[in-house]
Amino acid sequence: MPTTPPASIFKAYDVRGLYGEEMDGDVAEQIGRAFVQVLAEGAGKPVSELRVGLGRDMRLTAPEMAGRYRDGMVAEGAHVLDAGMVGTEMLYFLVGSRELDGGLMCTASHNPKAYTGAKLVKEGAIALSGDAGIGDVRDKVLAGLGEAPGGGTAEEVDIAEEFRAAARAFIDEGAIRPLKVVLDGGNGMAGPMVGPILEALPGLELVPTYFEPDGNFPDHEPNPMLEENRRFIVEKVVSEGADLGIAWDGDADRCFFVDDQGRFVDGDFLTALLADSVLRKRPGSAILYDVRASRAVADTVERAGGTAWMNRVGHAFFKTRMRDEGGVFGGEVSGHYYFADFYNADSGTVPALLILELLGQEGKSLSELLEPYRSTYFISGEINSEVEDPDAKMADIEREFADGEITHLDGVSVDYEDWHFNVRKSNTEPLLRLCLESLASVEDMEAKRDRVLGLIRS
Repeated sequence: MPTTPPASIFKAYDVRGLYGEEMDGDVAEQIGRAFVQVLAEGAGKPVSELRVGLGRDMRLTAPEMAGRYRDGMVAEGAHVLDAGMVGTEMLYFLVGSRELDGGLMCTASHNPKAYTGAKLVKEGAIALSGDAGIGDVRDKVLAGLGEAPGGGTAEEVDIAEEFRAAARAFIDEGAIRPLKVVLDGGNGMAGPMVGPILEALPGLELVPTYFEPDGNFPDHEPNPMLEENRRFIVEKVVSEGADLGIAWDGDADRCFFVDDQGRFVDGDFLTALLADSVLRKRPGSAILYDVRASRAVADTVERAGGTAWMNRVGHAFFKTRMRDEGGVFGGEVSGHYYFADFYNADSGTVPALLILELLGQEGKSLSELLEPYRSTYFISGEINSEVEDPDAKMADIEREFADGEITHLDGVSVDYEDWHFNVRKSNTEPLLRLCLESLASVEDMEAKRDRVLGLIRS
């Protein structure tokens, strides 16, 4: 592999590539150096004054890659606090709670085992993105970094107990009622990160599966968004007669739910439930939701006395707006849930705790809590279509639906009184992504979905 990596590893929200083909230890060291340079420039101080967090997931290549990220940051002069093998949100917690200048998480999230990568945050655990920061790291790496000045240092830190205490503080543990819960860690970081917290809660009968971290992913890839990867937990919830199932992605910063009937819970509806829970604790607050989401979110927020803010997709946009404008919670349909009381970071732990608490407070099953949404809001889910000219198709959509209310917060959104949709371009592929909702019926949603898809795919 050439010393200079391909520019394509620098994505919209992280750095990610195939180990050995696109990324290796040499590339990791360069990224570590460039990252702390960018942090120093943003903070307006020399690299030698930086304190930077480091974590890694369970991937087979993670020990080597994290070690080389650390070498790069130290070679450039920074002081590194190395938390070892942790979930991504524990790295965010380290950065936020210790008031560090930034942090690097060595992970490829939910990708297959051949991938490696890094998630990068600055002070306050605010994510770097392609629009702000990752492009600067890319440019420095591709231009060549020269000789490193040296002079940095590193120490190892253990934040597990602090993190668990902070997570448990989100709920009233006395509200938890006896429930049987199937857990699917996907052989990722959920087992060691969330497992001890759930085990300490009263009354829960846990059925943990694939809770041992294993970068070989012997059962399924750690991406519960894909139906084939969640088939196991759906079947397990039904066969166990469980009250619910919770699955996590590889680095465990996202969690997904299956109800007592074995039905997957859409991220829109989970955002609505979490918003209701948060507003009980923080009345009158602002809640963020993404442009793809069901109107269920805004309706729930307003009914609960909060203010609903529609937002661009992407963790950098959610975290920055929450920090700057004061939102207390944000949810994306992709399973990212952000909490102001957790340094505006996304968490796969806090939503699991809040839903367990909510089930106890309401005395209802998860399917009963979801029924008002499922019988009122009929959503398509996100549907991808490969197109030759995404921009031309977006223009076609605007012409075809010119009688609707058109906005451009993120892609093209078209709103009518009883239905709406959003079409966005992929950041990395020639794809258009459609999310559509009808308030009339499943049949109406399907008919309108097919009409829009017909235009996109014609």
